[in-house]
Amino acid sequence: MSKLFSRLTGFFTSRNLAGVDKAGNRYFTLQENVDGIMKEKRWVKFKAEDDPTSIPVEWICWLNGQRKKAPTDQEMADLEARRERVKLNIATLKKEEEERKSKEEEIKRSVSTDKVGGPDLKSFIRQFPNSSGEGDGRKEQTNAADDNTDSSRSTEPTGTGKSYKPGTWQPPT
Repeated sequence: MSKLFSRLTGFFTSRNLAGVDKAGNRYFTLQENVDGIMKEKRWVKFKAEDDPTSIPVEWICWLNGQRKKAPTDQEMADLEARRERVKLNIATLKKEEEERKSKEEEIKRSVSTDKVGGPDLKSFIRQFPNSSGEGDGRKEQTNAADDNTDSSRSTEPTGTGKSYKPGTWQPPT
């Protein structure tokens, strides 16, 4: 019983206040000898109810031993000011993004109201052979005309002989 009593009195007398956060929570340390090794215990006393979500991140890191020193009031004030600047920057960026999107929508509306022709599907279809393996009849007519005129206008490769047909070349196997 005396051991328990001495331990309780030692607990209350040797604890050190490490700091107080913005919410009024108090943080304490206690140096304790465990198996011949001095260990530091850290804990928090909540002001109102035990709400762990009210603990700032810096104090959580200190409680878990990720920080050696407790955060100071000046450090906490600087971090709070930085967080406020970040919030303002985020609000500014969101506003700029909304303005940019509205300008893009206005441009799209103005372009969509103008008469814009659709894609040229006929020229797209002409580049593919029919199911029989031969090209569109119009394509053959243009190729025949190309044989007689300048062949540099054609996008198809041209041959030197009269037997050449576009689209029939196969790579050697």
